[in-house]
Amino acid sequence: MYEPIRTKSVHAMADPGDFPHRSREEELDIQLAGHLAALLAVTDELGMGEVGGHIADQVARLRGTPPARHTGRTDTPALALHRRAHALAGRALVVAASRADTAAAILAAEQMDAHTAAITAATTPAAPARLVGAL
Repeated sequence: MYEPIRTKSVHAMADPGDFPHRSREEELDIQLAGHLAALLAVTDELGMGEVGGHIADQVARLRGTPPARHTGRTDTPALALHRRAHALAGRALVVAASRADTAAAILAAEQMDAHTAAITAATTPAAPARLVGAL
């Protein structure tokens, strides 16, 4: 009643040897380098050259080659850039912690603190000046 199947099924699993696999550590290295490279782009956009150098060193260590640096500036407000940098530093911190990369974790945590301070300073209204001799 039914004709037997004469060809290989298209639904069969591929041979695991057909494509290269990366280890978990390699995947985490790639993720961390990507997050740090994105943080570097925002840091360069903000004009934070010295910090950008430290981030570039970490990206170069992870990738084996120095990263491309952001040269142009956009009209993006500084507050938006600080928020983006804070989020990217947080992502980098999570990945650095999971791969036990102390140097990258410390750098990411410092960047989170720096951008938190910048966000707070930009969003907090200025405190009134104290009057000398008041009270």
